[in-house]
Amino acid sequence: MSKDQFKTRLEIAKKKVSKRDLNSKKQNPSPIGSAFKLSTELVSAVVVGTIIGFILDKTFGTKPWLILIFFFVGVIAGITNVIKSAKKMQK
Repeated sequence: MSKDQFKTRLEIAKKKVSKRDLNSKKQNPSPIGSAFKLSTELVSAVVVGTIIGFILDKTFGTKPWLILIFFFVGVIAGITNVIKSAKKMQK
């Protein structure tokens, strides 16, 4: 076997191994990564809802009411996103 043949066979083998590694990582995310994704979705929805409520309260002068309303809307939206993501992860 010549050096050129060996190099080409080696390159082909490396490509196959790297493709296999990429495919296995895409199919099986780590449990910590999944938990971080779900918690981030929940927290971000609550934070965005609260900030929107705070800005609208400041604008319209309705101090605690819009913060409370948008906080609960954020909680509901966050829980909905977590449920959808969890269902998608199970497939």
